[in-house]
Amino acid sequence: MSQDENLNLLNKQRSIRPISPHLTIYRYPLNMYMSISNRITGAALSAGLYAGAIAYLALPYLGFLDTSLVPSTLGFIAGLPFWFKMTTKSILAVPFVYHTINGVRHLIWDSGRLLSNSSMDTSGYTVLALTGVTTVGLVGWGAFW
Repeated sequence: MSQDENLNLLNKQRSIRPISPHLTIYRYPLNMYMSISNRITGAALSAGLYAGAIAYLALPYLGFLDTSLVPSTLGFIAGLPFWFKMTTKSILAVPFVYHTINGVRHLIWDSGRLLSNSSMDTSGYTVLALTGVTTVGLVGWGAFW
């Protein structure tokens, strides 16, 4: 075969070769989603911490460090509907709880334990369950007494 014929044959074979693994049939593992969400929650928590710290440091320069505003602010928050307060607490609690519990999972991995595929799946579902239970506990803390 000549070089041109070899190239044509190679291109023909490449055109019928499947992509492996084919993205439309590939089942993404739970750990992939959990890794991405752990990074996102970590970045969001860090951004919130820095934004809060910068805002706190800027308050005196903006004229908002007046302690007479505290009672009216607390009164405003106390007057908000119950469902709104619970929703807000949930939105704030879920990333913190998830990132913390998944961080403990990573520390366990760093010690060399739970590294088999089945253990990783089990620990992933455990993290999700503990996140749900702990979030409900934190959100409900003090809400009903």
